[in-house]
Amino acid sequence: MMQGICFGSSIIELWVKENGKEEKTVFTGDLGNNDIPLLDSPTMIEDADLLVMESTYGSRLHLRNDEKAVDFLNIVSETLDNGGTVVIPSFAVGRTQEILYEINRLKDEKDDEEFRKKYKTLMKANVYVDSPLAISATEVFRENTNLFEPEIREEILRGDNPLEFPGLHFTRTADESKALNEDERPSIIISASGMCEVGRIKHHLKHNIWNPKSTILFVGYQAPGTLGYQIVNGAKTVKIFGEEFAVNARVEYIEGYSGHADQEGLMNFIYSFITKPKNIFLVHGEAESQEVLKDKIEKETEIPVIIPDFGETYDITNISVEMTNKIERKATRTMRTEILERLEKLKSEIQDMDEYVRKDVEDDNLRDEDIFRINEKIKDLEKQILNVIEG
Repeated sequence: MMQGICFGSSIIELWVKENGKEEKTVFTGDLGNNDIPLLDSPTMIEDADLLVMESTYGSRLHLRNDEKAVDFLNIVSETLDNGGTVVIPSFAVGRTQEILYEINRLKDEKDDEEFRKKYKTLMKANVYVDSPLAISATEVFRENTNLFEPEIREEILRGDNPLEFPGLHFTRTADESKALNEDERPSIIISASGMCEVGRIKHHLKHNIWNPKSTILFVGYQAPGTLGYQIVNGAKTVKIFGEEFAVNARVEYIEGYSGHADQEGLMNFIYSFITKPKNIFLVHGEAESQEVLKDKIEKETEIPVIIPDFGETYDITNISVEMTNKIERKATRTMRTEILERLEKLKSEIQDMDEYVRKDVEDDNLRDEDIFRINEKIKDLEKQILNVIEG
């Protein structure tokens, strides 16, 4: 069953037969947004005894396609006219391809003079996809156009591939990526990861977030605790690779590009059941989103909704759902998990740093004072690592 959030994602239907009786549970996983032109909409399920559903956007509605296209063009054209760079942190699979489609589609949106002027500004700029995974994912999209929505397939048959347009460039190597930040011409850089935690996007932020001419344009969900979340929520300064940078760039967020279904999409999925589930479990969402969605579901459908907590066990019978056990979450365990997650993140960042520092050091044009500065920073990093090891 199509989940509709990216290629290959699926809704799971599970039939369990026990004591001569069969019951069906449906797991939505990350339910897709109906407003994604490149992908078929999520499959509607006819029946279920129990539904386990995500709730990421349980309290919010996305912008519709026509609204987000106008917002996108306004933000991008204003930044390019200002001589700045538009940096778009984007998830490699799904969102990157949707943005490329949006850029190509804008030519058909309106026919007024102001719109054409902005579109001309956009088309004169270079658009770089700087993420090896995003590039590979785009190639997969190109090879599987049979999975696109019917109207997109018709466009391709007419010779208008939504993932190809003038000025589009794919940068695979570290040298190509580094060169983008040495080019002073206004451009658009789409890079992963979408929440700015790892990957090449951090280098592009480092070179643009302090620049008032540039724009950091977010197009997807930013989880609490991530660098992207800090920027979206108005942080005045952020740390990138251990350095503190002032957030002087314009920061924008177009929520409509999220791959997740919004509140309306989640409710429509529930409404589509011919035989409604007896109970719904809400998972994968922040507390506020879950509570708002729970109230709406219970009010409009009268289906009981449960928001399970960590470690809870439920006994499900034909007439009731009862919590039978709960494992208390220990703070020490949470902190240990956080340390391990930070170590994994640090490992990735050190790999990135190693790649870029080596390129700098091997550059014959690098000044002595720059080499000295790099060396001092590495010595400081060594000290910090030793302090951790030695306790």
